[in-house]
Amino acid sequence: MAENGREYDSQHHRPRALKEQHNGKFTDLLSLNERKLRDREERETIVLWRRPIITLQYFFLETIIDLKEWALRLWQRRGLVLITLMVLAVATISYYVEGTHQKYVQFAEKKIMWCTYWVGLGILSSVGLGTGLHTFLLYLGPHIASVTLAAYECNSVNFPEPPYPDKIICPDEEVQGTISLWAIISKVRLEACMWGAGTAIGELPPYFMARAARLSGTETDEEFEEVLESDQNAQDLPTRAKLAVQNLVQKVGFFGILACASIPNPLFDLAGITCGHFLVPFWTFFGATLIGKAIVKMHIQATCNFVLYAFSLKIYY
Repeated sequence: MAENGREYDSQHHRPRALKEQHNGKFTDLLSLNERKLRDREERETIVLWRRPIITLQYFFLETIIDLKEWALRLWQRRGLVLITLMVLAVATISYYVEGTHQKYVQFAEKKIMWCTYWVGLGILSSVGLGTGLHTFLLYLGPHIASVTLAAYECNSVNFPEPPYPDKIICPDEEVQGTISLWAIISKVRLEACMWGAGTAIGELPPYFMARAARLSGTETDEEFEEVLESDQNAQDLPTRAKLAVQNLVQKVGFFGILACASIPNPLFDLAGITCGHFLVPFWTFFGATLIGKAIVKMHIQATCNFVLYAFSLKIYY
């Protein structure tokens, strides 16, 4: 009888215990969500024009923490840092010391400044979530067009350097034959590749912002999924194109990013945001973006530009 009583009590009290345990977990979950909501609302009030003192305090504290982390990383890679400093020291000495090597130094300096110029234009083109300066139409496109026009007029791409690229002058010797597409692409490959590399660098801010938001906990998976579900119900073309880019990047990975970066794509910022949210490794995202924009897309744009100007020249003449 005693054993039957204990079994009866255990059978009838077990659901109550499970229910109490379940209610406890549910209550903890509610309190956790409320705490997250309260913390988020408090963070939204910490802005410079409302609470300048506490905002600056958090800014300096975060800066100190970041500097400590960077110093620790540099100390862990002190061998690489030492080699880099030695290379910079040798380059500085070579730059300021007179000698027969100065012609090579001047040539390298000119090339570095020329590449930096085009990389900067590429960054200006893609930075700002689609609001950047369209430097392809303003700078790179006209440069390719001028080289194409001069190549047809001179029947050569061996322009004297200097004054090229500042000024295009036909070479003194006459060259027989015709100008090919590959010859013109080879002549403008450096500028186009540097511009494409700059556009790849300009795509990094959306990636880093989304990644930082995910790691800091200010953006939850539920919110991101709700946004995706709301977009899936939309029928307009821009939203469907945005979803196609997000699904391609999320499911295919490296090759999906490469495909999106290899064509003129105004929605590529969404690919960076998606990669940052899903914590895609940096070199996977940047490597695919760099290959797509600096190599594949560059040849596509240069070819299209050449075809357009060659066709216009035939019509003109």
